[in-house]
Amino acid sequence: IPAYNEARFIGACLASLKVQDFTESFEIVVADNNSTDGTGTLASKLGARVVFEGTPGVCSARQTGTVAARGDIIISTDADTVFPRDWLTKVWAGFVEHPDAVAVAGAVEYMRAPWWGKLYAKALFGSNNVRYKRTGKVGYISACNTAFRKNAWTGYNTQLTQGGDEFALLSQLKEKGRIIFQRDNIVFTSSRRMHKGLWYNIFVTIILYYGIDYLFGRITGKSVLGSYKPIRHEQFSFSKIKTAAQAVSAIMVAVLGLSIATHHVSAGSIYHRTRTGLVTLQHHIPHHLPHNFPHNFINRE
Repeated sequence: IPAYNEARFIGACLASLKVQDFTESFEIVVADNNSTDGTGTLASKLGARVVFEGTPGVCSARQTGTVAARGDIIISTDADTVFPRDWLTKVWAGFVEHPDAVAVAGAVEYMRAPWWGKLYAKALFGSNNVRYKRTGKVGYISACNTAFRKNAWTGYNTQLTQGGDEFALLSQLKEKGRIIFQRDNIVFTSSRRMHKGLWYNIFVTIILYYGIDYLFGRITGKSVLGSYKPIRHEQFSFSKIKTAAQAVSAIMVAVLGLSIATHHVSAGSIYHRTRTGLVTLQHHIPHHLPHNFPHNFINRE
């Protein structure tokens, strides 16, 4: 778990990992990427093994965390992400059922996402699943829900930023063997960047950083723009569609999303943030999380 100034979210992340129904042993490694808000200290108090990485960048943090990890299977995720109780069990089952697999990847839903963000997630992972079902090949993996065998990993490219821990890792793993995609193994992650607006996410996040800068970095060996500015708060007012062009783009996303099968999960909200910044467990976590779980996940005071 790479973490830069994630004290607001790391408690909920670790709490949901501590109540997994997985019966085998596992360790939680947090790579503190030079945080200034006490993220590393908080993670350590909550039982995680914390390693420090002073070089800014998610790939550098993931590199340090993966090298430090003792297990044979590494699971990449994020500090602003929470998990159903059976998440690790499903990941493990993927490797058991497919012993030739070098990686097992799952899907993502965004908490408190604007409506177009929800459609984006369904379209992205739905289309990924369709391709996987038809061809056996995976076109995309998320850095917050991907497991891989450590002996199939040759290292992150620490000169890359956005996409380096997803596209570059996927390309590396494809050369090593089979990748399994589990559409029904979903994690819930923050949508904080989505609240910058639809146009911002299309042109800045996706096209500029994940597209142009990543491709340029793969060619030249180094990112030009560097990491995009971190967002360490979550806005609760959804961005409004203000122009006709935005509306057309949103409709196109919606049409694509309608073609993707939806899914349903069930359970209750479980966490409550205290004034100290720590997260306490309110209720026993059932086997699955509810479809509306992201909207009630954290009560911020």
